[in-house]
Amino acid sequence: MTISDPKADLLDYLQGARGAMLWKLDGLTEYDARRPLTPTGTNLLGLVKHLARGEFGYFGETFGRPSDAVARWPEGEQAWETWALPTESRESIIGLYRQAWAHADATIEALPLDAVGRVPWWGDGGEVTLHQILVHMTAETQRHAGHADIVRELIDGAVGLLSTSTNMPPSDAATWAAHRDMVERNAQEAARQRPGSTLSPAATA
Repeated sequence: MTISDPKADLLDYLQGARGAMLWKLDGLTEYDARRPLTPTGTNLLGLVKHLARGEFGYFGETFGRPSDAVARWPEGEQAWETWALPTESRESIIGLYRQAWAHADATIEALPLDAVGRVPWWGDGGEVTLHQILVHMTAETQRHAGHADIVRELIDGAVGLLSTSTNMPPSDAATWAAHRDMVERNAQEAARQRPGSTLSPAATA
């Protein structure tokens, strides 16, 4: 058994999540790449933009290695970084995300896993190690990759883990529709069997 390098393993998982995020933009129109599909405005290009800011912050300011790119974020509305302005091209936001990767990877390369930094926006609990931040940023990216997976499915039905491996069973639209109907029937039956449960308006429509 080959003993792996912990830092390389952590970076490998982070890079896998990064790639998944960008794959979710493939083949979409400008509108669909920016289209809000939840009541809180979740959209694919905004998620990428948000993660770029996260990598610049967690692997930059946290370890005294700020990037000039962060200065391009205007002060003010916190939610600004979760959506794309009409004047911002998809290519520029993807490029910014890749720039954030490079900046982060340089920090990861330069510092040991036990290097200590401080996350300014975490207040008194902001002292961290590079190991912690690698775990945190991977979890954050995977969380948003899950959001992106659902948003993309709502746009055009496309699903999957990675471009090289969807991790989905082979099936077709009719089979998935039948599966969804089966899950819905079971959900309604569970609600009917439990005292005090009620069906949602959508289920009774």
